[in-house]
Amino acid sequence: MTPHHNRLIKETSPYLLQHAKNPVDWYPWCDEALERAKSENKPILVSIGYAACHWCHVMERESFEDASTAHLMNAHFICIKVDREERPDLDHFFMDALQATSGSGGWPLNMFLTPDAKPFYGGTYFPPEPFQNRISWKQLLVRIHEAFHKRRGEIEEQANGIIEHLSRTNRLNEKIKQRFELPMENLFSRDQCETILHNLLDSADKQDGGFGLAPKFPQTFSIQFLLRYHHYFNNEHALDQAELSLQKMMNGGIYDQIGGGFCRYSTDNEWLVPHFEKMTYDNALLILIYTEAYQITRKKEYKIIVEETIGFMLREMQHPGGGFFAALDADSEGVEGKFYTWTKKEFEEASGDSIFNELLDITEEGNWEGINIPRMKMAIADWSRNHGWSELEGLSKLRDCKMKLLETRSDRIRPQTDDKILLGWNALFNQALSRAALAMQNENWIQAAKENMNFLFKAFEDKKSKGWLHTHKEGESKYPAFLDDLVYTIQALIYLYEADPDSCHIVRAKELVEYVEKYYSDEEGVYFLFTPDFHKDIAVRKLDLYDGAIPSGNAVMAWNLYRLSILFERSHWRDRALKMLEGTRDAILKWPNSFGVWANLLLENIVGTHEILVLGPEFQSAGRSILHHYIPNKVFMSAHKPDTQFPLMRGKPDSAKNTYFLCRDYTCQLPFFTESELIQATLTKR
Repeated sequence: MTPHHNRLIKETSPYLLQHAKNPVDWYPWCDEALERAKSENKPILVSIGYAACHWCHVMERESFEDASTAHLMNAHFICIKVDREERPDLDHFFMDALQATSGSGGWPLNMFLTPDAKPFYGGTYFPPEPFQNRISWKQLLVRIHEAFHKRRGEIEEQANGIIEHLSRTNRLNEKIKQRFELPMENLFSRDQCETILHNLLDSADKQDGGFGLAPKFPQTFSIQFLLRYHHYFNNEHALDQAELSLQKMMNGGIYDQIGGGFCRYSTDNEWLVPHFEKMTYDNALLILIYTEAYQITRKKEYKIIVEETIGFMLREMQHPGGGFFAALDADSEGVEGKFYTWTKKEFEEASGDSIFNELLDITEEGNWEGINIPRMKMAIADWSRNHGWSELEGLSKLRDCKMKLLETRSDRIRPQTDDKILLGWNALFNQALSRAALAMQNENWIQAAKENMNFLFKAFEDKKSKGWLHTHKEGESKYPAFLDDLVYTIQALIYLYEADPDSCHIVRAKELVEYVEKYYSDEEGVYFLFTPDFHKDIAVRKLDLYDGAIPSGNAVMAWNLYRLSILFERSHWRDRALKMLEGTRDAILKWPNSFGVWANLLLENIVGTHEILVLGPEFQSAGRSILHHYIPNKVFMSAHKPDTQFPLMRGKPDSAKNTYFLCRDYTCQLPFFTESELIQATLTKR
């Protein structure tokens, strides 16, 4: 059959478009491909990756661009390409299937399905020739083809077994269900928080920061727990370990010392050699954690990291309409990291001075494969002192140097931008803008957050169906929104209200919660499923509780329900949030690195939530002054006059001067008349 190469040409995903000219007869995931598999009785090959994935590019060059390999694939399989970021539901499903059968996972993810789309075998990267006990891609294709025709019964049995296993693992067990019948009071204790702390510290790298060994991911939620535990209980061990991680990352090669922004993870223990792709969600989450560290410590270096990273996002990742692109590729000119690395000669010519070499670890022999990844090799204060400057003078000189290097680097061939815009990732960055803006009193970032939120409602709210969509590119939005998309947006609206106290943000958040409740709830009405009930083209609706590279949609939804239950006096939302937390409790205690957002919610449940209200003529400036401080366990409202649609404001006096209320369970202390009094009242240590 003649390949229809242009099937992917009409797609919006940069990853699919990269494969549009392969000799492989690729389809996107669609009814036409699934029907053809049935009519021709052929197994399906689903190959999943993303535009910034290095090994996806390698396998494409080695196998999918090879005519003889493509001939095997076209002859024996219906071949489907999927962008994991456009279709995270399919990615979750097939990754779960792979991990169930092999115990491991990753990308590229290559999964073989029966003609009725049930997975039976899979793997990740396969080389073009046998290598170190790893079967080649061609050998695998032949073996799968032969097994499908000679042992069809075994394959069908295995596929049915995998589907049954995945269905079972996406249902709650009876032990957890029984907990939901218990009273949701006094289920959580300080001892449980100490268990979480000890388990995190036991897994922490005491020398280089982070948790575990390479490859090292930032694990921002675990660091956040350490920061908050210190804030609530004045625990210096927690703060020291959090700061060790933050310092090592910001000084390492995982941070782009020249242009700002973080790469996805480090391939070594000391954070020197990153996997050079830059993702919007990573940078959003890291901005949030460095913002919290700045609020706690007021260290200027954390503020600089936030400013540089937001600067990178606004400069390189922003769509003219107000959205933010998904990612930057790891490769340029076919070489991973080429855009970001320097020879000593290149560096000195661009910077104009060799004095920066010792600071940024630039040598003739290089610090990685004969070239240099800039990293902060020594403290800026020490380096400045060595040259007879104050630290401020040293910072100024370094800033000028970075500008020269960035200008030189901008002439290089850039890594490809994955220019699709994802609702959930944009919502995470929207949160980062709002929270950093308040911590660092930056009005421009508030404006950027407002513009971005307006864009999200314009691009992703489907007026026809009154629903929401997941991905947007070149004026077109598609695929029903997933749980993460909506719960991150709800959280972003709550944070945006704090920065921009327009009650429409909170009302929109409430309406979105009601939408999620209606279409995403599980059978028990406790947790939420990754896909809506009207999304039919996947065999198993996933229940996802893990906090991985991005927060668990369920953990964030529990946070949303808990806060909005206070703002709108919806006790059943609070009860549901507590049931969600209770059902996850044992996993949080045992594996806090995988349940970090949940752990922070449990921690807040122990220390309690401040209900803060500011009323008066200068409510906006007064509110921003309060939120400049670190108060993570709060709901916050402010207005010129009481608005009775919000329970927290009912019965409050209409005062001619600013008045500050600190409440718990709608029971308020006597009002304060200065910000400092209210701040002091929130800082009582437990």
